[in-house]
Amino acid sequence: MTKNQYGNYISDAEFIEKWQAYPSPTALAAHLKINIRAVMNRRRSIEIRHNITLETDLTYKKEKSLEYIEKSKAERTKRQELLQERLDATTHSVRRGMELEKGRVIIFSDAHFTEDTTTGFKALIKFIEHFKPKAIICNGDAFDGAVLSRFPKINFDRQPSVLDELNYCKTHLDAIEKVRPAGCRLIWTLGNHDMRYESALVARAPEFSGVDGFNLKYHFPHWETCWSFWVNEDTVIKHRHKGGRYAGYNNVQASFSNIFTGHTHVLTLSPISTFDQKTYWGVQTGTLADINADSFSYTEDNAKDWRQGFVMASWERGRLLMPEMIQVCGENEVEFRGEILEV
Repeated sequence: MTKNQYGNYISDAEFIEKWQAYPSPTALAAHLKINIRAVMNRRRSIEIRHNITLETDLTYKKEKSLEYIEKSKAERTKRQELLQERLDATTHSVRRGMELEKGRVIIFSDAHFTEDTTTGFKALIKFIEHFKPKAIICNGDAFDGAVLSRFPKINFDRQPSVLDELNYCKTHLDAIEKVRPAGCRLIWTLGNHDMRYESALVARAPEFSGVDGFNLKYHFPHWETCWSFWVNEDTVIKHRHKGGRYAGYNNVQASFSNIFTGHTHVLTLSPISTFDQKTYWGVQTGTLADINADSFSYTEDNAKDWRQGFVMASWERGRLLMPEMIQVCGENEVEFRGEILEV
């Protein structure tokens, strides 16, 4: 039996009356707030039982299609206004964002760039070339700042200099700039390691605040730096929020937005669905670094629940689809969509 929008069952006579007012399966399903298949099945059973034909009014269907298009435009405009309000609420490039109806965004994090090029980075370049994203987001900690750390040094004689690390970052980020498609935005959501650069200078020479070169973004003029980057009004990308092994899940609970974070070096998806089947994605974006690199010697050779890789997020009709993970599984090999790909 078919229910109306209040959850009450409706008779054949009521259904026929409703059909005359909304002579289209799509329109009647929307009016009754039920699945379109249920409307079509009920329509067919009534036609058989009563030996009648409930015809679809094509004129009505066309008018409703045009109305739907106009409604979609209005909703899209409203989303743009909400996003702009959210962006306008902050200053000093703390928050940036974009409206995206259809397209892809590639997100990587915790590259901790060194003189070596990892398999994850090679895959990143290939995916940018093939999928042509609307934005590429470096989700924090591209710069490591080992010699600037407040923590005790291990392998002290092998720590790269600040200049070395700046050059490592330039080499890799320049490579991304060369393959990005036209119009693709380059976003850098700053991480705690990235901030070591500016924090060390401020602590040692506060009088030089504002001088060229005293902040990290000065050295990377093509990258838009910020603390968080929003896609539409319901998706945020930032380096970190909640911590721990289940950071993705905890992030969604804390924000009730789709949220992509780095920091943990974990590569995983943690969705939460509500009563109305609205799904929010908590995504941890892994690391592009070699997990066994010297820069991670502070782990004391313990097992690391980290995964080298990155994430590709896709939008359709303004809605975030299930994010896709690209995970390194061997030398010059990654897993993606049920296959092992060579990069």
